[in-house]
Amino acid sequence: MTHPILASACLVDQALKAVADTSPTFMSATDKAEALRELVRLESRLTELRLRIMADADDVAAGTGARDVADWLAREARLRPEDARADLRLALALDRARPEVGAALWAGEMTPPQAHVVVRALDDLPASVPAEVVGVAERALVDHAARFAPKQLARIGRHVLTVVAPQIADEAEARRLQAEESEARRRTRVSLRRLGDGTTRLSGILPDAVATRLAHCLEAFANPRREDSPADSDEGRSTDPSMHDPVARLPYPRRLGEAFGQLVEALDPRRLPLHGGDATTVVVTIPLASLQSGLGAGDLLGAGTVPSDAHHDPCAGAHLSAGEVRRLACNAGIVPAVLGGASEVLDLGRARRLFSAAQRRALLLRDRTCRAEGCDVPGTWAEAHHWLPWSSDGPTDLANGVLLCSHHHHRAHDPGYACDRMPDGDVRFARRT
Repeated sequence: MTHPILASACLVDQALKAVADTSPTFMSATDKAEALRELVRLESRLTELRLRIMADADDVAAGTGARDVADWLAREARLRPEDARADLRLALALDRARPEVGAALWAGEMTPPQAHVVVRALDDLPASVPAEVVGVAERALVDHAARFAPKQLARIGRHVLTVVAPQIADEAEARRLQAEESEARRRTRVSLRRLGDGTTRLSGILPDAVATRLAHCLEAFANPRREDSPADSDEGRSTDPSMHDPVARLPYPRRLGEAFGQLVEALDPRRLPLHGGDATTVVVTIPLASLQSGLGAGDLLGAGTVPSDAHHDPCAGAHLSAGEVRRLACNAGIVPAVLGGASEVLDLGRARRLFSAAQRRALLLRDRTCRAEGCDVPGTWAEAHHWLPWSSDGPTDLANGVLLCSHHHHRAHDPGYACDRMPDGDVRFARRT
């Protein structure tokens, strides 16, 4: 008798064969949108079923001498071994410890990338967190998966204890960050090796805070918009991005390599014996109570310019322990997250057309990335856009400003598109009919 799972697989295969020759060209936009949503949901359900089988397939691997079912599946299905092994880790987690994540995946209410993010966030919780609190955190993240993409869900996962168990969140986060920073210092290294062809290979491992500062310095040279041009002007733009490229498009690693050389040349030798060069300005948001107590964490602005870690954690390097923030304050300028006061004026009203540097920092603190829905271009690469155009008496202040990447800034001024600001501050674009 055929097992129900195999019988179901045959039915799915037959259904797919029935539409093999069907062209989506003749589908309406509404039908295409509905089909895409439904197919993503079905893919999630099929993935959950595959993972459920993988979690109980040791006998398959044993029958062929494979190390495990991931090794067997990678060979049989011609998958990347690292992908198969990640799936096996997720399968075992769903089978043994994360039943609610598995149930959401089976129901099509969560995608596999979201499931990977949630399981990783829960596994990263300190061992001292009680099991019942971990269960509450799992349910909260499953609920959030209905509204947030993997990157945003990972950010929520980093702070989930603040929501479900605030009484232990600060201490747990402080311990985790201190352990990470201690391990980062232990693993820090830089090596130089001449290749014999006129080049030298530079490689190393740096603490996240150091890497973020280095990235900020390199961006000052590598940003293609640094040339004198109306970079922040959003009036009278062409919809062709190539018309606003002040320098030739080079591969990003090449730009960073050239920027590193420019950075070295720009160092002031007279200052090197003192502190190894000028300390860069650091922007950190942290509650005063956390800074004084040494517990909790601060958010390091601009960490998104450094590529994520090997696990594709989008939040890597975005946080510092309170102790590290105090240490940075000894040899680097700290720009307070709450901008304003006597030193810098944020809301300039009609006094000027372009957003000031202080306003740009405030927009960066608020928006972090391009605010177009689903876009994650770092805010340091984005442009300040006036909601009400300056030419129509729109003020140059924070309430009338939003960060948009170059692509979406052009869309905002393209009459062929409508843009609406959502309740959460994101901007949704739709082609006008």
